[in-house]
Amino acid sequence: MPKEGRVSSPVQIAEAGESQVENEDDINLIVGLGNPGIEYQFTPHNLGFLAVDRIADALKVRVERRQCKALTAQARLGTKRVVLAKPETFMNVSGIAVRELLEKYGLCSETDLIVIYDELDLPLGAIRIRERGSSAGHNGMESIIGALGTQEFLRIRLGIAPEKRILKPFRKTQLKRVDEVLDKAAEAVHVILTEGRAAAMNRFNRKAGED
Repeated sequence: MPKEGRVSSPVQIAEAGESQVENEDDINLIVGLGNPGIEYQFTPHNLGFLAVDRIADALKVRVERRQCKALTAQARLGTKRVVLAKPETFMNVSGIAVRELLEKYGLCSETDLIVIYDELDLPLGAIRIRERGSSAGHNGMESIIGALGTQEFLRIRLGIAPEKRILKPFRKTQLKRVDEVLDKAAEAVHVILTEGRAAAMNRFNRKAGED
């Protein structure tokens, strides 16, 4: 079972530095989707939470400050300030926390928000980055789109197919691939914020065998 926040990747994201970033410019909100509660911690539907924990560990912060119905942490990634967040609402109403966090920090969803979540339409271990799009049936994304009134925000989709037991823990045989995709998600966020969205999509949206 992967430990929450464990970093096995050699990729070093940035020097950490927890700081108070309210009302400052150049902030990015990085939200992982999942359900609160130990029983859901290592399930496919919590892959977004696990990705945010992986990023937080690399930045040497803990996602534990409660605000806007979410657990949060603040840090610096390269030249960017980031707020990491895991909504404490259940998945189906994730949009409430996301909207409140954007409002609190005075951020624009189109330019300042990254949402990380599980995707049944992609195989386990795959990662895709999109700048817009529908929820494709994902309840957490449906809630965010409804709360924000727009589909225009960056999202990182982490594949879990063919797993249908999305609220049951990952099987031992899946853990290596889970670990790998969490490293990819952390690296993707780093590339997005340091090299740009286009560079990240070019690098991570390749299909298997294209490398």
